Order: sequence, then C-alpha cells, then structure tokens
Amino acid sequence: MEWQCTGLRWPEERGGPVLGWRKGREVRGSALAYGSAFGFRAEGVRGCAGARGNVCPVGAEVPARSTGGRCPECGRLDRAHSVAADTIPDDPRTYRVYLAWFGPGMVKVGITAEERGAARLREQGAVAFSWLGRGPLMAARRAEELLRAALGVPDRIPYARKRAVRARLPGARERAGEVAELYGRAVALDGGGWPEALERLPFEAVDHAGIFGIGTGTGTGTGAEGVVRVVTGLVDGGAVAGRLVAAAGPDLRLDTGADGFVVVDTRLMTGWALAAAGPEAGVSVPTAGIGGGVSQDGLF
Repeated sequence: MEWQCTGLRWPEERGGPVLGWRKGREVRGSALAYGSAFGFRAEGVRGCAGARGNVCPVGAEVPARSTGGRCPECGRLDRAHSVAADTIPDDPRTYRVYLAWFGPGMVKVGITAEERGAARLREQGAVAFSWLGRGPLMAARRAEELLRAALGVPDRIPYARKRAVRARLPGARERAGEVAELYGRAVALDGGGWPEALERLPFEAVDHAGIFGIGTGTGTGTGAEGVVRVVTGLVDGGAVAGRLVAAAGPDLRLDTGADGFVVVDTRLMTGWALAAAGPEAGVSVPTAGIGGGVSQDGLF
C-alpha cells in the first residue's frame, strides 16, 4: 500500500501549511516552506479519500476533477456527521460565529467549533476575519441565520471567486475596515433577534496575509500577482513542479519558471499516490486560466 495525499492542513495559529498523507490508518504530515522547491508526479489511479478518517470500504476510484475526492457513498457518510448538515443539534461543544473577508465585497458569516481555533478560517482561505460571538451550536446557527436574513450576509462564497480576487488585494487597513463595518451592523441587531445564549465577542481583526505568504497588505503580495493558471485535474504520469511562493485555503501557488505561475488546488491531489519530481518536470497536467482564460490539455 502506498502513501496517498490527503490535502492541505493549517494546524497552527502561526505556522504554515502542512500536506497530509495516509497509508491505511497511518497518517503523517509534511510541512511546506515558501521559497522551497515543490514538485510531484501522480501515479496510478485516484482512490476515494474515505470518510471520517476511515478507508473507503470498496476502494472506489473518483474523477480527477472532483474537489470532494470521495465516492458517493463515502461523501454521504462524511456529510451525515458534519455540522454544516445540521444533523447533530445536540452537539455539546462551544461554537464561535465569525465574519470572514476574502476580497473586496466578499464577507461571509460562518461557525466553527471553538476547540479548532481559527483553523477553519485558514482552510477556507479567509484573508482577514473577526470573531462575533460564542455559545451553543444552535445559538450560533441562529445568529448565522439572522445575519443572512437581516443583513443579506452569505454563509457561502464560491471558491473560484475567492481565488480570482486574491491576486490583487487592498491593504490590511481596508481589509479590517470592511470586517469592522459588518461587525458594527451585526451587533446593532442585539435585541432584534440576537440569540440570548450567544455571548458577543469584541471586535479584533486577524489578518492571514503573512501566514499565506501573499504579502504584508500593500497589494504586492509575493507570488500572487503573476498567477495565471490553475490545475484542473491530475492524470497518471502528470507532473507539477516549481517553487512554492504562497498558499491560501487549499491552494498552493508555484512559480514554475517557463510555465509561469500555477495554482494547485490540493483537494485535487487527495487520493493520489505522488512521487517526487524535480523542477525540470514542469507542468504536464491540464490547466485553465484563472477567471476563465486560456486552457491547456497538458503534455502527457
């Protein structure tokens, strides 16, 4: 049995991204460093990632373009036990409500288990955020619904939109200002449907630009502006290699030299057995221009 990729994780508040691996029930992680060489070649077929830490019982194959990385059965099992599916209303854990900023005009409301800290925010690629409140799951969920209904704040933003705006971001002050404005509108709802069981938390803008390696907030983040293509799927024998310059959410940004800047969504890497590849391997998998630009089929 080979080691299979399980995607990107952000386990530490001040740490960088970690690429996960699994072989049966054995797991490990590889810390990634900006500025270092990064390359891989896909081998064999892409297997189902399983559900809730368990291996897929039938060893199913999944499509190369699937960001879920699971067969239909494992996908249903995984979602059945998720907070997002509202199937565990009696969860005794404390939850936090957050306001997350991804780009100009892109602010969403969401909830996460308090024990996870801000890991969920980093996994989503939130460039800036602030906590709004904390309390029982259903109180947090009601606050989320209140902001959607009263203020029109979404709880989901398509990932392609987040990626498309990340190349050119306003400064840290502007990012924090947009979150602060929404925070003020949200707390003004106190008494107008705000759940009594939800403790309001003070505003404090947290910025992830430095952790993501996309700059200090001047709009000139390292490796962000030159990104022109995104990998759309891996294939047996296909390679991606370059210098890691930034990461955000599930994305890795690589400077591939002659092939330019390329984004790899690590959700597309899950389930593959990956072998190391040197910089000479280049990019030989299908890609597309970010925002719907020119595509290439790969050189495999």
